Amino acid sequence: MPKVGMKPLRKQQLIDATLESIGQHGLQSTTIITISKIAGLSSGIISHYFGGKQGLIEATIKHLLEQLKLALLERVSPKKLNAPERLNMIIEANFTSFQRSTPTIKTWLSFWAESMHDPKLKRLQNINSRRLYSNLLFSYRQLLAEDVAIVASQKTAAMIDGLWLRCALSSSPEEEFIKAEQLCKSFIDEQINQYGDVTCH
Repeated sequence: MPKVGMKPLRKQQLIDATLESIGQHGLQSTTIITISKIAGLSSGIISHYFGGKQGLIEATIKHLLEQLKLALLERVSPKKLNAPERLNMIIEANFTSFQRSTPTIKTWLSFWAESMHDPKLKRLQNINSRRLYSNLLFSYRQLLAEDVAIVASQKTAAMIDGLWLRCALSSSPEEEFIKAEQLCKSFIDEQINQYGDVTCH
């Protein structure tokens, strides 16, 4: 009889192993066998918990999304932050050490490519994009007029995604990620300084 609490532990082991397998082999070459070997678990347990490789891939992407959400909550929940501080925390949440790790980078890149062909992954990508935009807009609205806040949110979201992608494809990603985080924060300061005197609605 399985021990109480083993199911969440096993599922997380398999998600971690999936990230590692994608980091080593890429998404297309990742199989139930490569995942189970890294996890040190039988291949049958993947079908038992996730219904197969595709279900495990989707669970792994949801894990990445959850890590983004938790990274932001950890930075904003215990504190009373003003809007500029909260915007900076959104930036930091997108550039954590976890989000910069090789397995995570390769999984995100594979996910974006596959989401163009897989409706379920596309839905997860849309959720991710809407969440980022919504979080940015919430804070920008406290600083800028509505129309300006919308544009600033769109630009900032594009900058975060674009710079993250450039860093991920760089030959020295760690250095580039540090620069990218600072560039995004500087961009936010520029938006506030340039448009912050507009009457907010």
